[in-house]
Amino acid sequence: QVQLVESGGGLVQAGGSLRLSCAASGQTFTGYATAWFRQTPGKEREFVAGLSWSGDIGPYADSVKGRFTISRDAATLTVFLQMNSLKPEDTAVYYCAAAHTTDRYSVPRVKSNYGDWGQGTQVTVSS
Repeated sequence: QVQLVESGGGLVQAGGSLRLSCAASGQTFTGYATAWFRQTPGKEREFVAGLSWSGDIGPYADSVKGRFTISRDAATLTVFLQMNSLKPEDTAVYYCAAAHTTDRYSVPRVKSNYGDWGQGTQVTVSS
């Protein structure tokens, strides 16, 4: 089990930027794919971006490609989501998640594949 804590959410104007952080327990990323999901009321939690255990594979949802960037810092065991050119439709609660895997290049996109979740951080983008 991995403990995850998100931070960095807030209120931002459309076109602005935010960087979300997800601090993970432990000492290494080995054995885990990590990802960001988001959820709005009445909608299913959706995949936003992910990063493989290797750090080399980083798929994105089509809606955020070119605007969001996922990265990580091994020294602090933190996963980031840099969000640029934010739109009102990006408004959601953002969650980080970790999926245990033996495949260093896999990045699940289905939420059921993730066993560990943070508490979420609210991102609100105003017009």
